[in-house]
Amino acid sequence: MMLARHYQQGAIKIRDIAYEEDLPEKFLELILLELKNARIVESARGAKGGYQLRRPPSEIHLSEIVRLIDGPLAPFGDAGQLRSLIDRDAEHRALYQVFLEVRDAAARILENTTIADIIESPGSNSRGQAKPRKKTQRANAVPLASRQNL
Repeated sequence: MMLARHYQQGAIKIRDIAYEEDLPEKFLELILLELKNARIVESARGAKGGYQLRRPPSEIHLSEIVRLIDGPLAPFGDAGQLRSLIDRDAEHRALYQVFLEVRDAAARILENTTIADIIESPGSNSRGQAKPRKKTQRANAVPLASRQNL
């Protein structure tokens, strides 16, 4: 997200990204290498070197990144595999159909959401994270110790 927030401000060092995003540098290096190989980010060498997005954040869809890092968009496998199961397995057809619908819904959301949408979200603070919520205690909550006596 930091690369999107600082788009067109030049390359950012891995150390700075890791610090701001609270990620281990080695882990971040692996992710950035995958993103670089997919031509989503580019690297620059030298004293002012680092990484930057190759395209505007508004042109990078979450589906592209999820597929790159995690593979299929939903935990139920790819659409072709699910369609094959629907055709072959009559006994579980309805279940596989639900899985396919969940996968398709997830795909639609991720394919229509860009990195720009995420960083411009009204529930985000300057680091692109959701603002912390105040903890509220339910008025009718009974402490665990008291429940044992009920």
